[in-house]
Amino acid sequence: MSMAAQSVIEEVFEKYPRASRDTLIPILQSVQEKAGYLSQDAIAEVGRRLKLSSGAVYGVATFYNQFRFQPLGKYHFMLCRGTACHVKGSKKLLDHVIALLGIQPGQTSRDKLFSLEVVACMGACGLAPAISLNGEVHAKVTPRKLTRLVESCRAMGEQRIGA
Repeated sequence: MSMAAQSVIEEVFEKYPRASRDTLIPILQSVQEKAGYLSQDAIAEVGRRLKLSSGAVYGVATFYNQFRFQPLGKYHFMLCRGTACHVKGSKKLLDHVIALLGIQPGQTSRDKLFSLEVVACMGACGLAPAISLNGEVHAKVTPRKLTRLVESCRAMGEQRIGA
């Protein structure tokens, strides 16, 4: 385990001096909050400290859709698939963004520039179809608007790489 990952685990367990199976979910939430995701090493270390198998910890983490197992990309797209967004064409947007980014929901691109998440509802039903890009909600998104957003992110990413 890297020093940074070990440091995160140490910091989290300091907050839970009586850590037990009952505190597993808040511990995992804290690790993810600090590290950005739950790595295999983090899952194994949490399991070791709580005297649980890695499989048991992973089983709990995969049950809840709030946990991620890969780091987020610099540009994190969340696509809403709630009823209003579905009716307004979010399936078409999902297919389009998958083709544009070359990744599936829950994945991060190899260059760590993009990640994609599908959510059940963002609570922006009046703005359907809606997406969130790094927490900023975009309303009434069309495939063309989505393409422009992705191209803009790519351009910013290239500037960062070329800098």
